[in-house]
Amino acid sequence: GSSSVIVAVIDTGFDYTHPDLAANAWKNPGEIAGNGIDDDGNGYVDDVYGIDPAGVDGSAGDTNPQEGNVGHGTHCSGIVGARGNNSLGVAGVNWNVKIMGLKFFDDYGENAYDSFAIECIQYAVYQKTHGQNVVAISASWGGLGGTDSGGLRDAIEIANNAGIVFCAAAGNDSNNNDGGTHHYPSDYTLPGIISVAATDHSDGLASFSNYGATSVDL
Repeated sequence: GSSSVIVAVIDTGFDYTHPDLAANAWKNPGEIAGNGIDDDGNGYVDDVYGIDPAGVDGSAGDTNPQEGNVGHGTHCSGIVGARGNNSLGVAGVNWNVKIMGLKFFDDYGENAYDSFAIECIQYAVYQKTHGQNVVAISASWGGLGGTDSGGLRDAIEIANNAGIVFCAAAGNDSNNNDGGTHHYPSDYTLPGIISVAATDHSDGLASFSNYGATSVDL
């Protein structure tokens, strides 16, 4: 329940002005908002709430016009840390957590690249090594296929070594991730990844969820 805990959400950004999220939005202590200067010298100008490697609008905001700027990243951020006991919206898992917005999807939740995800992870690690208590990365995305190698895996391993847990979606393909077709990044063989399946209203495995006794943790 500590407000000193930071969770970095790699997604479509998040609506940091949302009444159920605004109080829990992480703010970069080394940056002065709106002055057009890279105050902390980390390579990003006005990265107050996070970054936007996808290059949509230069901020960590959730700007999907089809969803009223309350897209997947805002939804996931609410699960992580919507304020509780305030008679608004929903209650997140941690009512007082700080949420860092790392945007690697475009305006419509598409065209996400490994290079964008790597940049987001590197940013979280940078903040961790510069005094910000980033304890976890939320990555509610991924896909079937690919191999257990490459820059994304390496970036996650570096984050793990820095003390950041990588929480990844197991996928929504009704696939056995222990089988011949793997889902990445959740299936990378790293001890710091927690692969999470979906459950239904009865706490059973959702019909669409991927599964796997070895590859899926929760």
